[in-house]
Amino acid sequence: MNDILASASDVLSANPARWASLAQAVPADLLSQPPAPGEWSALECLQHLIDTEPVFQFRVDAFLAGRDFPAFDPDSQGTKPEATRTPADLAAEYARLRAASLDALARLTPGDLDRQAVHQELGRVTLSEMVYEWVAHDLMHTVQAERALMQPFIRGCGPWLKYFKDHVRSPL
Repeated sequence: MNDILASASDVLSANPARWASLAQAVPADLLSQPPAPGEWSALECLQHLIDTEPVFQFRVDAFLAGRDFPAFDPDSQGTKPEATRTPADLAAEYARLRAASLDALARLTPGDLDRQAVHQELGRVTLSEMVYEWVAHDLMHTVQAERALMQPFIRGCGPWLKYFKDHVRSPL
């Protein structure tokens, strides 16, 4: 990848529409269904992305200010989707937060990517590494959500199950 800032912006800007589409088209009960006990549903993945979006913005600011930053623990610092918020509400919140993040990303220059900070758990990291991680994190939880949505369909596909062995998240 020659231009991580442009590539990151391209990918990060695509995911809010993806989530908006899922939130609008997929029934809330399916979005709320975890793929297996102890795993996140699609809505929990979306809520995690909402929780972490300000974390990425905070980290960009920390790099630019020459400050170190703490780790983020989703188990203790994350939130659960509120029953009063619809999937569309969550997707809209994610889109709003992502727009602010894309503005922060757009202010970065290639020269900023070499900036370093100390992450509480990982040690010395560069802004470039954090940008790569941000995109991977975003895609990982989107894939995780889609894998959760697949589970009821995989369970009902009979002899086609053999084509989905790598995606089964719970015993059949």
